[in-house]
Amino acid sequence: MIPHRLIRHGVGRHAWLACAIAVAMAGCSIPAKLNHPAIRDDVPLAGLEAGPRAGWPEAEWWRQYNDPQLDRLMAMAMKDSPDLEQARSRVNSAEQSVRVATAQSGLSVNGSAQVERQRLSENGLIPPKFLGFTWYNQGDIGVQAQYDFDWWGKKRATIESAIDQGHAAEAQQSAAALALQSTVADTYFGWLADEARAGIAKEAVKTQEQLVHIATLRVHQGIDRPDTLQSAQAQLAATRQMLVAIESSARIRQAALASLVGVAPAELPSLQPRALPDANGGLPDHAGVDLIARRPDIAASRWQVEAALRQTDVARAEFYPDISISAMAGLSSIDLDKMFNAGNRVFALTPALHLPIFTGGLLEANYGVSKAQLDAAVAQYNSTVLSAARDVATQSLTAQQLEGRRKEQAREVSANQALLANAQSRARRGVSDVRETLAAQAQLLQQKDDDVNLHAQALSTDVSLIKALGGGYRAVTPEQTASTDTSLSPSNSSGDATHERH
Repeated sequence: MIPHRLIRHGVGRHAWLACAIAVAMAGCSIPAKLNHPAIRDDVPLAGLEAGPRAGWPEAEWWRQYNDPQLDRLMAMAMKDSPDLEQARSRVNSAEQSVRVATAQSGLSVNGSAQVERQRLSENGLIPPKFLGFTWYNQGDIGVQAQYDFDWWGKKRATIESAIDQGHAAEAQQSAAALALQSTVADTYFGWLADEARAGIAKEAVKTQEQLVHIATLRVHQGIDRPDTLQSAQAQLAATRQMLVAIESSARIRQAALASLVGVAPAELPSLQPRALPDANGGLPDHAGVDLIARRPDIAASRWQVEAALRQTDVARAEFYPDISISAMAGLSSIDLDKMFNAGNRVFALTPALHLPIFTGGLLEANYGVSKAQLDAAVAQYNSTVLSAARDVATQSLTAQQLEGRRKEQAREVSANQALLANAQSRARRGVSDVRETLAAQAQLLQQKDDDVNLHAQALSTDVSLIKALGGGYRAVTPEQTASTDTSLSPSNSSGDATHERH
């Protein structure tokens, strides 16, 4: 933008007319204001029926599992996690950007005071011999004020874009919190499953050791071939290997938990094994529509669209002239002893008009960039919505599959318990030896291990489904908010943030 005319008091009507004609000519090439882009208002979940889940997850959704150890881990994670600190810093940066945009849109007042001592050239325009001095002092004290008239809405759109970016940062913080919460819960439930499976594996090792002992006696007595003993020993080694793997997995999960909550492994609170909680599964009612407001990543993408749309308004406003007014009042004197005399007062009032006449296509290019960024934001939003639909559908269908598998697994465990009871009964009557009982017991332990493994998978899927549903997050959409205030509502670090543009 280049200065076209500096308007001052006393400018004739012809100059004003020339400015008006120039404005009209420039206005011919101003692009039309963009309408709000068409975006999805629901998540496509056709074919997925609402399940047994009574409603949407609460803000502190992990409390439904009634586990004080998990509650404590969540509190530590939400307090000291480096990932959340990084997300909070982005929110703070966005808030400061709003303050900067707001400060730049209003009246600016600056004060200045300076003293200058200067030597005049003896061969200058006015030689010192005519003035009677070679050195002189210059003192200036003043106040300057400037105000830009935002008649075309450029500064307002800049502020609104900064506010929308702030809301996007808040939603991203909630998304980071939800990701952390779900990872903590999933890792903790995995540790509980490892502890339960380790207990089963230890019983299996004892059972295999008894079978090896019996096989050893029978081989030494010549009743069975040596292959029988070698087979029993191989099975014992495989069972011990499984126990080592499970115990190692439990230790790795503990280290992962320590990292997630931001402490050293030695500082992790003592965790006691306990039974795995029930998995809920299922979808709440109206998931296809309400998911728009329940997923923080969707909300963040939506606010990015709003911010990009405001930036197109900013780029469009660049085609219009800037009109500003500045004023100055102060004191100026070359005699510092008389600085504050009334005769040293100086004043200035400067209305100004800056009009883009020829910019070599720069304004058009900037406007094109803003439109491309808006298109990219809309595409990202639609992609996020489809990704959310895929995520919810995958976790919901997986939960249904695991529910069916767990029912069949429960029947298999029950059948193996009956087989063990029958084998024990025959052993007591002397119909069979103890090997049949031990074999039935080993088979039952294997089925119990499979049952715990399926239970852990169901819990992991339950946590993933809660994450896919947005946890306890609840956003206010841009249509539900106004845009007259530059404040940002603070985000709830638990993920239950409500974002408003007041």
